[in-house]
Amino acid sequence: MLDIDRILVPRDFSSTSDRAVQYAVDWARRTGATLHVVHAKVLHQNLDNEVMQEERETMERLRKRLRHLHGDAVTKGEVVLEEAVVRDVAAAPAILDYADEHDIDLIVMGTHGRRGMRRMILGSVSEEVVRYASCAVLTVRGGPADLADAPAPVRTIGVPIDFSEHAREALHHAAAVAKLLEADLFAHHVIEDTLHPAFYVGGVQSVHDIDPDIETKAQKKLDRFVGDALDAPMHGDLAVRTRVDVGRASRLIPKVAEEEEVDLIAMATHGRTGGTDFKLGSVIEKVVRHVACPVLTVKVHGRSLLAAEPA
Repeated sequence: MLDIDRILVPRDFSSTSDRAVQYAVDWARRTGATLHVVHAKVLHQNLDNEVMQEERETMERLRKRLRHLHGDAVTKGEVVLEEAVVRDVAAAPAILDYADEHDIDLIVMGTHGRRGMRRMILGSVSEEVVRYASCAVLTVRGGPADLADAPAPVRTIGVPIDFSEHAREALHHAAAVAKLLEADLFAHHVIEDTLHPAFYVGGVQSVHDIDPDIETKAQKKLDRFVGDALDAPMHGDLAVRTRVDVGRASRLIPKVAEEEEVDLIAMATHGRTGGTDFKLGSVIEKVVRHVACPVLTVKVHGRSLLAAEPA
């Protein structure tokens, strides 16, 4: 069961952040969480009267925009709002500091998902927040339905499985989110086909040369792993399907997610570490960058979204 009291959604008045607001409002409605709407300003000047007036005008535009998108939810009291303008030398530190100071459980933010130089500028804020936040982060890509009244329904939640404790934690969170959103689960394992050069000496060119039945064995292991992780009464009625592929995880996860019509991906990583966690962290960043659907990144050693189980 999810335990979410405070959701933070950063706003920059773009259509991408409009889409993030939609998801944030929907999750706040479903969980009863307070929604913190924050505009991060990057300034290198004192707070004089002119700057203070500009911030008041920014908040007024923010309120009008939010009520235009979700007026009913706000005016009917379905969603409790906290609004703020924060400042720092960059947007990501401002968002992270606010999240820490207000005990935020979940950050929902838009990401442009671009590549090259434009991605370095526009995508770097969300990637920095995903990397360093001590709480879970839901990243949402922009798209043609930015101004729709509600986010697209989540019918299938994908969970990449590498048989680690990270994957087990992601699976637990995905199951709880599936209950909240009335969705099914899809567990996906990728057998990496990259071989160490030492294998080439013996004529080994594929993982199938090492073990011809490797996919069958991996499928059985995957089914056992998922079954053990979800072996609890609260998960008994969840529909789960599994799949094994051979290739490069960072490339296959977005591709298979599209093939399997996955609407949200759940992955887990360490809490704040000063960088990403070796291979797993790099895969997460690439998935967030390239996948079309939203990605929920939870922190194994950070703030959990799961309610404590009774003793």
